[in-house]
Amino acid sequence: MKFVARVVKKEPLTRNDKFILLSMIPIYFIVVGMVLQPIDEIIVGIGHIFEEPDFLITDYFVIGGFGAAFLNAGAITLMSIGILYALGKEVSGHTITSICLMFGFSLFGKNLLNIWTILFGVFLYAKYHKTSLSRYIYVGYYGTSLSPIITQVMQIEPMPPAGRFLLCLLMGTVIGFVLPPLATHVHYAHQGYSLYNVGFASGIIATVIVSVFKSFGFETQSRLIWSTGNNLLFMGVLITLFGGMILLGMIRDGKKIFSFYWKLLKSYGISGTDYLKEMGGAVTAFNMGINGIFATLFVVAVAGDLNGPTIGSIFTIVGFSATGKHLRNITPIMVGVVIGSLTKEWDIYQPSPILALLLSTTLAPIAGEFGVIAGLIAGYLHSSVALNVGIVYGGMNLYNNGFAGGIVAIFMVPVLQSVRDRIARARGGISL
Repeated sequence: MKFVARVVKKEPLTRNDKFILLSMIPIYFIVVGMVLQPIDEIIVGIGHIFEEPDFLITDYFVIGGFGAAFLNAGAITLMSIGILYALGKEVSGHTITSICLMFGFSLFGKNLLNIWTILFGVFLYAKYHKTSLSRYIYVGYYGTSLSPIITQVMQIEPMPPAGRFLLCLLMGTVIGFVLPPLATHVHYAHQGYSLYNVGFASGIIATVIVSVFKSFGFETQSRLIWSTGNNLLFMGVLITLFGGMILLGMIRDGKKIFSFYWKLLKSYGISGTDYLKEMGGAVTAFNMGINGIFATLFVVAVAGDLNGPTIGSIFTIVGFSATGKHLRNITPIMVGVVIGSLTKEWDIYQPSPILALLLSTTLAPIAGEFGVIAGLIAGYLHSSVALNVGIVYGGMNLYNNGFAGGIVAIFMVPVLQSVRDRIARARGGISL
């Protein structure tokens, strides 16, 4: 009751309060899952999730059922929150982002077995550099985007189980060890204009690993496991949660929430932004709820399906709503993808295009800084790049759009900056 009173009366929230609030998201979905699926079926479904290959696109709603998928995602998320709490981390915008991504992608790729060796590699990297794991833990969480590689190695035949386990340990450790320095390096390439920086780094790692696999004759097959027909159910589930976020923000800040939100909408959203620290928790929760409802309704409006992959992608938007995304900078990007669907050889409601629609918002900073037209172009280009780059690593990088977004940002940002500089010189009467 004291916790509820502090939230309602706008008393300062303690560190424990913030972690409790964050934990409400996975707990909410665990409860929903247990309502939707009997517990005995959930247990069987979890086993199926562990056994199945999970490279893109593998919908855990189909593999294990709604309850098993939500329990897998919820358990991973609660464990991730627990690790952050044990490491002494304070809740920041980046905490919210990483936790939302852990939840979202645990609906279609990450599971309770395949994430740990990568995290172990990040732990070893921290130890090697004689620093705390807390410094790199968020990179580790994002780096579990490569967990399908671990699942694939587990299933190599005719290698004996002990050999597969050792190879999984080696592979995950190497991935986790090389990821932190690579993520730092590639950030300079796109200058923070692609929010999924680790996704870009992961794409490079996946390309190298899958190329080595292919050199030994190991090939991955295309995969599409995709559930349909549940839009009404999941609209209710999602809008209830996101509506609660909006209500929480309004209760905490009252009428002032709208002026705070207007200020938030003026930010560019470049990587490194932290709305929680800069503007407070109320407007951050409000922004998360607004973006969540917007993304959910957008999917339904273009005749897309609400399922494991799309809900996971919606949670990517919601998570990054604490660190850069808002309606003003994501809308042009998404509209650009829709325009792409009208001129290219695919329909927006198909599986890969609908994921590109949601995850293209990695390029939100481009629209935020350079304007609507630049955002439309970025979304248009991203839709093409995202639907083709995955070929090089066979769906082994769950953050495929992060890799694509990094490429688009590297291509566009120098051009946009040069055009802007030339316009500025022209207005000042300066010519080179």
